[in-house]
Amino acid sequence: MNLRDALLQGLAGLPGTREFHVHVLVSSPRKHSNLYPFAVPRPKTFLQDILVLVSEQPDPDSPRVFVSAIEASLYHVPSTSSAVLYVSKVDSTGQGKYPSPTQALVRALLTYYVDPTTRPLPVAHLWVHLFARAQNQYLFPNSAEFPGKRPLTDLKLCAWWKRQLSSVAQEVSARAGQATPIRMWYLLPGLGELEASHALERVSASASGTGTSVPWSYGHPYGQTQVPLPCSPIGRGEKPAHIGHVIPWFDDDPKARFLDEIAYTTDWEGVKSPERKRPRTGRTTQRAEGDTESGSDRKEGTKSEQTSRALKKVSIEEFWERMSFRQECIAGAVTGFFVMATSSPTPTPPSGRDASPLAPLPGQVSSQMLKRVLTSLMTGHEFPSVERAVWSTRVLEEAIKGLCNGLKIVQESAGDSRRRTPEPRDTLSLPETPPPRLNSGKRAMEDVSPNPFAEPVASVETYDSYIYGSVRVSNPEEPRKGSEEAGGGDGKGAITVLTARRKKRGKT
Repeated sequence: MNLRDALLQGLAGLPGTREFHVHVLVSSPRKHSNLYPFAVPRPKTFLQDILVLVSEQPDPDSPRVFVSAIEASLYHVPSTSSAVLYVSKVDSTGQGKYPSPTQALVRALLTYYVDPTTRPLPVAHLWVHLFARAQNQYLFPNSAEFPGKRPLTDLKLCAWWKRQLSSVAQEVSARAGQATPIRMWYLLPGLGELEASHALERVSASASGTGTSVPWSYGHPYGQTQVPLPCSPIGRGEKPAHIGHVIPWFDDDPKARFLDEIAYTTDWEGVKSPERKRPRTGRTTQRAEGDTESGSDRKEGTKSEQTSRALKKVSIEEFWERMSFRQECIAGAVTGFFVMATSSPTPTPPSGRDASPLAPLPGQVSSQMLKRVLTSLMTGHEFPSVERAVWSTRVLEEAIKGLCNGLKIVQESAGDSRRRTPEPRDTLSLPETPPPRLNSGKRAMEDVSPNPFAEPVASVETYDSYIYGSVRVSNPEEPRKGSEEAGGGDGKGAITVLTARRKKRGKT
């Protein structure tokens, strides 16, 4: 079973009569050196990007409209037989029927990777990381302007994510039993364990499926030894050198920004100024030229040592205590860090799979194709109304199919000079060379070794067998529960607040 089939199976049980159209883009593995950028030596890591787009069609005569989307990253660390799934963004437009498919979509995606029988990577340990921060929109630009979209508040979003992970853990535990133990952690910066537990229970008291047989632990997972960490040497009789060996670095993640601040700030007042150089004299010119290369090596070594010393000064407990005072974690809204970990016997790799972790699997696309689609979604389309959302959905779905068909649709629209009505926007963003990635103003170290495998070329067969799929559901309707927001509300009805009437003062 591939990821597309697993998602379609998860959507098949939704109530109502409608048809879902799923587009799944998974990039081929590529080398990545920034999952643990401060670890020495850095573990060899391979990265895959995941983008899921779901459109809904109430009846065959109605147009399609995007209703849900997921963006995630999958990291593979072969040296420790580990994989890390980071769910970066989940969004909905609020323009579909009730209930929203977002909840079923997220559960199907997580279950596909957590369950060792469907996991596409032959690893023994899997980690799921996510950071919950309430926003009006994530992947669908201007969708917050649509009146039917009701984004969850901060506490409701954290409770929603906790319910999804609990449901996935319960389902996988029921399938695999004791052979696949699962552990889960959560942390709401700025709140103690009792405060966080009571706050989440209060907003999800009437939600269904809140209980789970897998217990939650409040805190971080970087001090336990039951599930080996992807980079830490715990389990080989050694202790991690510093926090950079245990805390992963993700894009747009508060932990990564705090790690950069600790690593590159060597003084409490800020970054120190470079030392003054001695003037070069004629007698020492020849010697200095001969020692240029060795001097640069010593300089790089000194920078690495300074970074390690700075990270060693901060313990894991101190890191999370100081995280509670970060502005992005306490800026008037509650945020949450959620982690799930599971261990299972290492499965046998599929027959015919190359031993190299860089070998692309059937159905995978190039990272450039996925990046073009995501950039077009974020910069070339908007979803403030049903009319604009229908147009954006049609253009993007045709663009994905066109990319799998040799760009025929894009080339024909660009070369047709007789068209009467010009397109309001480009269907796909033009390819361009991205700027070099910087970590706190410093260029990141890239692995320059070549990839022995060519980028996969998507075809019509790839599109029909792995990327696109549809399922039509015809199940009993589910009654709407009060003011519950489609896609994950708390299930509470509207509350009427009564105000006391003031007694008029008599005249004296």
